[in-house]
Amino acid sequence: MKGFLQEFRDFINRGNVMDMAVGVIIGAAFTAVVTSLTNDIIKPFITLITGSSEAGVPGLTIPVPGTENGIDFSAFISAIINFLIIAFVVFLLIKGINSMQEIGAKVSAKVVHHDGQEMVEKAPVCPYCLEEVNVGATRCHHCAGELPAPAEATMVPVSEA
Repeated sequence: MKGFLQEFRDFINRGNVMDMAVGVIIGAAFTAVVTSLTNDIIKPFITLITGSSEAGVPGLTIPVPGTENGIDFSAFISAIINFLIIAFVVFLLIKGINSMQEIGAKVSAKVVHHDGQEMVEKAPVCPYCLEEVNVGATRCHHCAGELPAPAEATMVPVSEA
């Protein structure tokens, strides 16, 4: 049971899973706020600047004969603004999560004193895909590349870690 929980924790802590989860949750929650910003503040501001008394922005909607709605460029511009704002906020959140994960990795690293210098043990890396592999592995579990020798951890100074 303990191995299963450890495996589940490792799965959840993978960067891609965290990035995707944050993106979906924040994107869904933040969409209403951004839509309100564009519909209730930006569109009326553009209408005020253009001097239109209509609900839409004049000149940005092209009527199409035989249809109820025309080609509405103002709605398209609002959707682009929505996307850019949401994407920027999600980018900032992912950047923050990645920074916290890097700090956590540095804090949890084993510091060893060797020859009067603080050293950190770094996990071995596959020469083909540059992903971490287990110590003693002869094949990479990411790309299945055959390693030239059994993988060994290396010691590097703390300043280079």
